[in-house]
Amino acid sequence: MIREPARPAARRLYDRPYLLISLATLFWAGNFVLGRAVSGEVPPVGLAFWRWFGGALIVAPFALPYLRRDWPAVRTSWRTLLLLGFLGIAVFNTLIYAGLARTTAINALLLQSIQPVVIIIFSYLIFRDTIGMRQALAVAVSLLGVVTIIARGDLRALTALAFNSGDLLVLVAIVAYAAYTALLRRRPPIHPLSFLLATFTVGVVLLLPLYIAEGLSGRPMQPTPVTLGAVAYVAIFPAILAYLCFNRSVELLGANRAGHFFHLQPAFGVVLAMIFLGERFAPFHAIGIALIVAGILLATLRQ
Repeated sequence: MIREPARPAARRLYDRPYLLISLATLFWAGNFVLGRAVSGEVPPVGLAFWRWFGGALIVAPFALPYLRRDWPAVRTSWRTLLLLGFLGIAVFNTLIYAGLARTTAINALLLQSIQPVVIIIFSYLIFRDTIGMRQALAVAVSLLGVVTIIARGDLRALTALAFNSGDLLVLVAIVAYAAYTALLRRRPPIHPLSFLLATFTVGVVLLLPLYIAEGLSGRPMQPTPVTLGAVAYVAIFPAILAYLCFNRSVELLGANRAGHFFHLQPAFGVVLAMIFLGERFAPFHAIGIALIVAGILLATLRQ
Protein backbone atom coordinates (compact mmCIF):
# COMPACT_ATOMS: atom_id res chain seq x y z
CA MET A 1 0.00 0.00 0.00
CA ILE A 2 1.32 3.43 -0.95
CA ARG A 3 0.93 5.92 1.85
CA GLU A 4 0.22 9.58 1.23
CA PRO A 5 3.25 11.69 2.21
CA ALA A 6 2.89 13.31 5.61
CA ARG A 7 2.12 17.01 5.37
CA PRO A 8 4.19 19.53 7.31
CA ALA A 9 2.76 20.46 10.71
CA ALA A 10 2.22 24.08 9.64
CA ARG A 11 0.14 22.94 6.66
CA ARG A 12 -1.96 20.62 8.81
CA LEU A 13 -2.63 23.51 11.19
CA TYR A 14 -3.53 25.79 8.28
CA ASP A 15 -6.24 23.34 7.24
CA ARG A 16 -7.97 23.30 10.65
CA PRO A 17 -10.41 26.22 10.44
CA TYR A 18 -12.02 25.82 13.86
CA LEU A 19 -8.67 25.87 15.63
CA LEU A 20 -7.49 28.81 13.52
CA ILE A 21 -10.53 30.96 14.19
CA SER A 22 -10.45 30.10 17.89
CA LEU A 23 -6.86 31.37 18.01
CA ALA A 24 -7.88 34.53 16.14
CA THR A 25 -10.64 35.32 18.64
CA LEU A 26 -8.24 34.63 21.53
CA PHE A 27 -5.74 37.14 20.13
CA TRP A 28 -8.51 39.68 19.54
CA ALA A 29 -9.82 39.25 23.08
CA GLY A 30 -6.35 40.21 24.28
CA ASN A 31 -6.50 43.18 21.92
CA PHE A 32 -9.68 44.45 23.62
CA VAL A 33 -8.19 44.01 27.10
CA LEU A 34 -4.95 45.73 26.10
CA GLY A 35 -6.67 48.51 24.17
CA ARG A 36 -8.72 49.44 27.21
CA ALA A 37 -5.77 49.11 29.61
CA VAL A 38 -3.47 51.47 27.68
CA SER A 39 -6.13 53.90 26.42
CA GLY A 40 -4.96 56.59 28.82
CA GLU A 41 -1.32 56.40 27.71
CA VAL A 42 -1.39 55.37 24.05
CA PRO A 43 -3.32 57.49 21.50
CA PRO A 44 -5.76 55.38 19.44
CA VAL A 45 -4.64 56.33 15.93
CA GLY A 46 -0.99 55.98 16.96
CA LEU A 47 -1.60 52.48 18.30
CA ALA A 48 -3.47 51.48 15.15
CA PHE A 49 -0.85 53.01 12.83
CA TRP A 50 2.12 51.34 14.50
CA ARG A 51 0.20 48.08 14.76
CA TRP A 52 -0.07 47.86 10.99
CA PHE A 53 3.28 49.48 10.23
CA GLY A 54 5.00 47.04 12.58
CA GLY A 55 2.99 44.14 11.21
CA ALA A 56 3.92 45.09 7.64
CA LEU A 57 7.62 45.31 8.55
CA ILE A 58 7.57 41.89 10.20
CA VAL A 59 5.69 40.12 7.43
CA ALA A 60 7.43 41.87 4.48
CA PRO A 61 10.56 39.66 4.29
CA PHE A 62 8.36 36.56 4.09
CA ALA A 63 5.70 38.07 1.82
CA LEU A 64 7.74 39.92 -0.80
CA PRO A 65 8.73 36.83 -2.86
CA TYR A 66 5.05 35.86 -3.10
CA LEU A 67 3.97 39.45 -3.75
CA ARG A 68 6.31 39.71 -6.74
CA ARG A 69 4.79 36.56 -8.18
CA ASP A 70 1.23 37.74 -7.42
CA TRP A 71 1.73 41.31 -8.61
CA PRO A 72 -0.37 40.96 -11.82
CA ALA A 73 -3.35 39.74 -9.75
CA VAL A 74 -2.76 42.45 -7.15
CA ARG A 75 -2.69 45.14 -9.82
CA THR A 76 -5.87 43.79 -11.42
CA SER A 77 -7.72 43.58 -8.08
CA TRP A 78 -6.45 46.83 -6.54
CA ARG A 79 -9.96 48.17 -5.95
CA THR A 80 -10.95 45.09 -3.95
CA LEU A 81 -7.72 45.21 -1.92
CA LEU A 82 -8.21 48.92 -1.28
CA LEU A 83 -11.75 48.34 -0.01
CA LEU A 84 -10.73 45.40 2.20
CA GLY A 85 -7.76 47.32 3.59
CA PHE A 86 -9.97 50.32 4.30
CA LEU A 87 -12.69 48.33 6.09
CA GLY A 88 -10.76 45.61 7.89
CA ILE A 89 -7.47 47.37 8.61
CA ALA A 90 -7.81 51.16 8.72
CA VAL A 91 -11.38 51.67 9.93
CA PHE A 92 -12.09 48.74 12.25
CA ASN A 93 -9.14 48.81 14.60
CA THR A 94 -8.77 52.59 14.74
CA LEU A 95 -12.40 53.02 15.75
CA ILE A 96 -12.13 50.18 18.29
CA TYR A 97 -9.17 51.87 20.01
CA ALA A 98 -10.88 55.27 19.86
CA GLY A 99 -14.08 53.78 21.26
CA LEU A 100 -12.28 51.99 24.11
CA ALA A 101 -10.89 55.35 25.22
CA ARG A 102 -14.48 56.55 25.76
CA THR A 103 -16.40 53.47 26.85
CA THR A 104 -16.02 50.40 29.03
CA ALA A 105 -14.74 47.02 27.93
CA ILE A 106 -18.13 45.57 28.97
CA ASN A 107 -20.00 47.81 26.56
CA ALA A 108 -17.51 47.06 23.76
CA LEU A 109 -17.84 43.30 24.28
CA LEU A 110 -21.63 43.54 24.37
CA LEU A 111 -21.63 45.41 21.06
CA GLN A 112 -19.06 42.99 19.61
CA SER A 113 -21.49 40.16 20.28
CA ILE A 114 -23.79 41.39 17.49
CA GLN A 115 -21.02 40.83 14.94
CA PRO A 116 -22.36 37.44 13.72
CA VAL A 117 -25.76 38.97 13.05
CA VAL A 118 -24.29 41.87 11.07
CA ILE A 119 -22.15 39.44 9.03
CA ILE A 120 -25.27 37.45 8.15
CA ILE A 121 -26.99 40.66 7.05
CA PHE A 122 -24.09 41.69 4.80
CA SER A 123 -23.81 38.19 3.34
CA TYR A 124 -27.46 38.37 2.39
CA LEU A 125 -27.29 41.93 1.00
CA ILE A 126 -24.17 41.28 -1.09
CA PHE A 127 -24.43 37.62 -2.07
CA ARG A 128 -28.03 36.73 -1.15
CA ASP A 129 -26.79 34.09 1.31
CA THR A 130 -29.47 32.83 3.64
CA ILE A 131 -29.33 30.87 6.89
CA GLY A 132 -31.50 28.08 8.21
CA MET A 133 -33.41 27.82 11.44
CA ARG A 134 -30.56 25.92 13.10
CA GLN A 135 -28.04 28.68 12.38
CA ALA A 136 -30.42 31.35 13.63
CA LEU A 137 -30.98 29.37 16.83
CA ALA A 138 -27.21 28.93 17.21
CA VAL A 139 -26.65 32.68 17.02
CA ALA A 140 -29.37 33.27 19.62
CA VAL A 141 -27.95 30.68 22.04
CA SER A 142 -24.40 32.04 21.80
CA LEU A 143 -25.66 35.62 22.14
CA LEU A 144 -27.50 34.63 25.32
CA GLY A 145 -24.20 33.26 26.65
CA VAL A 146 -22.44 36.54 25.91
CA VAL A 147 -25.18 38.53 27.63
CA THR A 148 -25.02 36.19 30.66
CA ILE A 149 -21.31 36.87 31.10
CA ILE A 150 -21.59 40.61 30.61
CA ALA A 151 -24.61 40.89 32.92
CA ARG A 152 -22.81 38.71 35.50
CA GLY A 153 -25.74 36.33 35.65
CA ASP A 154 -28.36 39.00 36.32
CA LEU A 155 -30.08 40.09 33.12
CA ARG A 156 -31.62 43.02 34.99
CA ALA A 157 -28.13 44.53 35.19
CA LEU A 158 -28.32 45.28 31.46
CA THR A 159 -30.80 48.06 32.20
CA ALA A 160 -28.06 49.87 34.13
CA LEU A 161 -25.70 50.00 31.15
CA ALA A 162 -25.16 53.49 29.77
CA PHE A 163 -24.03 54.03 26.18
CA ASN A 164 -22.04 56.99 24.85
CA SER A 165 -20.07 58.23 21.84
CA GLY A 166 -17.45 55.54 22.36
CA ASP A 167 -20.09 52.88 21.88
CA LEU A 168 -21.11 54.49 18.59
CA LEU A 169 -17.50 54.27 17.38
CA VAL A 170 -17.35 50.59 18.35
CA LEU A 171 -20.64 49.96 16.56
CA VAL A 172 -19.37 51.58 13.34
CA ALA A 173 -16.19 49.49 13.64
CA ILE A 174 -18.25 46.31 13.97
CA VAL A 175 -20.27 47.16 10.86
CA ALA A 176 -17.05 47.81 8.93
CA TYR A 177 -15.53 44.49 9.96
CA ALA A 178 -18.71 42.59 9.18
CA ALA A 179 -18.57 44.02 5.65
CA TYR A 180 -14.88 43.04 5.44
CA THR A 181 -15.70 39.48 6.51
CA ALA A 182 -18.46 39.09 3.94
CA LEU A 183 -16.34 40.63 1.16
CA LEU A 184 -13.42 38.27 1.79
CA ARG A 185 -15.14 36.02 -0.73
CA ARG A 186 -13.98 38.48 -3.40
CA ARG A 187 -10.32 38.55 -2.35
CA PRO A 188 -8.00 37.88 -5.30
CA PRO A 189 -6.43 34.41 -5.65
CA ILE A 190 -3.05 35.37 -4.19
CA HIS A 191 -0.85 33.92 -1.46
CA PRO A 192 -2.07 34.68 2.09
CA LEU A 193 1.13 36.58 2.89
CA SER A 194 0.75 38.67 -0.27
CA PHE A 195 -2.81 39.50 0.77
CA LEU A 196 -1.69 40.34 4.30
CA LEU A 197 1.10 42.67 3.18
CA ALA A 198 -1.09 44.37 0.59
CA THR A 199 -3.95 45.10 3.01
CA PHE A 200 -1.58 46.11 5.82
CA THR A 201 0.09 48.57 3.45
CA VAL A 202 -3.29 50.03 2.49
CA GLY A 203 -4.09 50.51 6.18
CA VAL A 204 -0.75 52.21 6.88
CA VAL A 205 -1.13 54.63 3.95
CA LEU A 206 -4.71 55.53 4.89
CA LEU A 207 -3.83 56.05 8.56
CA LEU A 208 -0.69 58.11 8.01
CA PRO A 209 -2.50 61.50 7.61
CA LEU A 210 -4.62 60.79 10.70
CA TYR A 211 -1.53 59.76 12.67
CA ILE A 212 0.24 63.00 11.75
CA ALA A 213 -2.85 65.04 12.64
CA GLU A 214 -3.16 63.27 16.00
CA GLY A 215 0.47 64.08 16.82
CA LEU A 216 0.08 67.73 15.85
CA SER A 217 -3.08 68.03 17.96
CA GLY A 218 -1.14 67.31 21.15
CA ARG A 219 -1.19 63.51 21.46
CA PRO A 220 2.09 62.32 19.96
CA MET A 221 3.11 58.67 20.32
CA GLN A 222 5.78 58.52 23.03
CA PRO A 223 8.30 55.62 22.96
CA THR A 224 7.71 54.40 26.53
CA PRO A 225 7.86 50.78 27.74
CA VAL A 226 4.05 50.72 27.77
CA THR A 227 3.67 51.94 24.20
CA LEU A 228 6.45 49.72 22.86
CA GLY A 229 5.03 46.66 24.62
CA ALA A 230 1.51 47.44 23.38
CA VAL A 231 2.72 47.89 19.78
CA ALA A 232 4.72 44.65 19.92
CA TYR A 233 1.68 42.67 21.06
CA VAL A 234 -0.85 44.18 18.65
CA ALA A 235 1.51 43.92 15.67
CA ILE A 236 2.27 40.22 16.18
CA PHE A 237 -0.84 38.63 17.68
CA PRO A 238 -4.04 40.57 16.80
CA ALA A 239 -2.53 41.72 13.48
CA ILE A 240 -0.36 39.12 11.74
CA LEU A 241 -1.35 35.87 13.42
CA ALA A 242 -5.03 36.67 13.97
CA TYR A 243 -5.58 37.92 10.41
CA LEU A 244 -3.80 34.93 8.88
CA CYS A 245 -5.96 32.61 10.98
CA PHE A 246 -9.21 34.49 10.41
CA ASN A 247 -8.82 34.99 6.65
CA ARG A 248 -8.07 31.29 6.18
CA SER A 249 -11.03 30.29 8.39
CA VAL A 250 -13.44 32.41 6.35
CA GLU A 251 -12.00 30.86 3.19
CA LEU A 252 -12.72 27.34 4.50
CA LEU A 253 -15.95 27.91 6.44
CA GLY A 254 -17.64 30.88 4.80
CA ALA A 255 -18.42 34.19 6.44
CA ASN A 256 -21.64 33.20 8.22
CA ARG A 257 -20.27 30.10 9.92
CA ALA A 258 -17.01 31.80 10.85
CA GLY A 259 -18.95 34.74 12.31
CA HIS A 260 -20.35 32.55 15.09
CA PHE A 261 -16.89 32.39 16.65
CA PHE A 262 -16.87 36.11 17.50
CA HIS A 263 -18.92 35.07 20.52
CA LEU A 264 -15.80 33.38 21.90
CA GLN A 265 -14.19 36.75 22.60
CA PRO A 266 -16.05 37.39 25.90
CA ALA A 267 -15.29 33.82 26.99
CA PHE A 268 -11.60 34.27 26.28
CA GLY A 269 -11.79 37.69 27.93
CA VAL A 270 -12.91 36.00 31.16
CA VAL A 271 -9.93 33.64 31.05
CA LEU A 272 -7.49 36.48 30.33
CA ALA A 273 -8.95 38.53 33.18
CA MET A 274 -8.42 35.59 35.54
CA ILE A 275 -4.80 35.18 34.41
CA PHE A 276 -3.67 38.80 34.22
CA LEU A 277 -6.10 40.68 36.45
CA GLY A 278 -6.68 38.13 39.21
CA GLU A 279 -10.45 37.95 38.72
CA ARG A 280 -12.27 34.95 40.17
CA PHE A 281 -14.31 32.45 38.18
CA ALA A 282 -18.03 32.60 39.05
CA PRO A 283 -20.96 30.30 38.21
CA PHE A 284 -22.37 32.77 35.68
CA HIS A 285 -19.08 32.51 33.78
CA ALA A 286 -19.57 28.77 33.44
CA ILE A 287 -23.19 29.21 32.30
CA GLY A 288 -22.28 31.87 29.75
CA ILE A 289 -19.34 29.95 28.32
CA ALA A 290 -21.44 26.77 28.12
CA LEU A 291 -24.14 28.62 26.15
CA ILE A 292 -21.54 30.13 23.79
CA VAL A 293 -19.97 26.74 23.12
CA ALA A 294 -23.40 25.14 22.68
CA GLY A 295 -24.35 27.76 20.09
CA ILE A 296 -21.11 27.30 18.18
CA LEU A 297 -21.49 23.50 18.21
CA LEU A 298 -25.07 23.85 17.01
CA ALA A 299 -23.90 26.03 14.13
CA THR A 300 -20.89 23.97 13.09
CA LEU A 301 -21.62 20.30 13.71
CA ARG A 302 -23.03 18.38 10.79
CA GLN A 303 -26.62 17.25 11.05
